[in-house]
Amino acid sequence: MGYAIVSATDLVAWEEFAVDLLGLQIAEKTDDRLLLRMDEKAYRLDIRRSDRDEVSALGWEVTGPGDLAELATSLEGAGYAVKHESAELVGERMVSGLVAFDDPDEQRIELYYGMKNDRNRFVSPNGVSFVTGTGGLGHAFQLVSDDDAYSALYLDVLGFRISDYIDFGPGAYGTFTHVNPRHHSFAWAPLPDAPRGVGHLMFETTDIDFVGRAWDKVLGGAAPVASTFGKHSNDEMLSFYVVSPSGFQIEYGYGGKLIDDTTWTPSRYDVPSVWGHQKSDPNEPDV
Repeated sequence: MGYAIVSATDLVAWEEFAVDLLGLQIAEKTDDRLLLRMDEKAYRLDIRRSDRDEVSALGWEVTGPGDLAELATSLEGAGYAVKHESAELVGERMVSGLVAFDDPDEQRIELYYGMKNDRNRFVSPNGVSFVTGTGGLGHAFQLVSDDDAYSALYLDVLGFRISDYIDFGPGAYGTFTHVNPRHHSFAWAPLPDAPRGVGHLMFETTDIDFVGRAWDKVLGGAAPVASTFGKHSNDEMLSFYVVSPSGFQIEYGYGGKLIDDTTWTPSRYDVPSVWGHQKSDPNEPDV
């Protein structure tokens, strides 16, 4: 996952949240747009002023124009309306090529290659460094309506590989998938009565102390707690969850497991966390 486009009603709140708490660096700021960096790339989060609050697009990186054309053909063959985006939007995204389509729940997905690197070194205002590189910016977890449709899209068409499964309750489970050594880059779950859309984005730091210092700020009121500090069962991430200014959650963590596809076999877990991750609202779904 190379970038996320976020629609937001409050860019001032986003700036405080992203910079002061998460340690992201501002790449560009206008009245209507906030570009945020976490590594050498020109940006990883693009926050746009809107009358809505949501993750409006997820951007997935491919290796080049050949792969982009091949995936576009496969998507069209599977019945998706693929849009080959204009040179204007390609420039706005700071990439070399771009196609887009809507997934089964109308979440916009963008496929691209050749994202711009910033000539200046990434400097976090908090001294934080992030695990990115071949693993991308982190992962996304989406609440969906139809497990079969998402399995067909991500596994059969886009070529994601199964990492494992987590049971969330009777008849409800999440599917976790990977496209690189990161344990999972995309996961989904068809949870009953849960709102559809991206439930959370995860950012992984290179040191547990970064997570601990941010958690202290959260305890001091920096952001609403969604789930307390804890350890996940499948990827073993040490993390906490907070509510972003746009309502979806951010998981902020350290120590995620890596996958070697030559030896990896999927497992199934009966709980999402081995300890911690207590929800502030026990009625909220796992997102």
